[in-house]
Amino acid sequence: MQNALAGKRVLITQSTEFMGPVLCEVFAEQGAIVVASPETLSAPAAAESVVRAAGAIDILVANLAYTAPTTVATEVSDDEWRRVFSALVDPLPRLVRSAVPAMVARRSGKVLVIGSASALRGMKKASSYSAARGAQLAYVQAVGVELAPHNIQVNAIAQNFVDNPTYFPAEVQANPRFQERLAREIPLGRLV
Repeated sequence: MQNALAGKRVLITQSTEFMGPVLCEVFAEQGAIVVASPETLSAPAAAESVVRAAGAIDILVANLAYTAPTTVATEVSDDEWRRVFSALVDPLPRLVRSAVPAMVARRSGKVLVIGSASALRGMKKASSYSAARGAQLAYVQAVGVELAPHNIQVNAIAQNFVDNPTYFPAEVQANPRFQERLAREIPLGRLV
């Protein structure tokens, strides 16, 4: 049986951060042609530039990373709020505007947003980050309904406690307090 991803061209954003490295590896193992873009997408023109440089793509993986601030809610500044949304939310409509028209024209495509379970559960000192990840999920739901008639699937993965270099670097994983947290909160007792 031939792999469904064989020959599909996949753009993975922020390919060196968050879930980027493993996504690049897995898509390539599945036969996809991976276009790995390490650029951050906060600048208004960045998404269009990255999509244009990637050429024709079948799948857009919006892997957007930002180290979560640890500010208590009453002290979140306007600047912090704006920075987090600029990194995690603002790139999404720009990516869609840049990549999706070609998918609509050929009536085929997929958009996958790599999000976080922080959007789905309360976490202390993570209000700006959780709000931005929640906005991603709301955006995916709205855009998914809109693009479904064009045979374009839009989905999100709200992952949590997955081994990645952005949120769980080696020094974090080695911390005994972090290991205690894993044992307490994760049934497997480890990152996946």
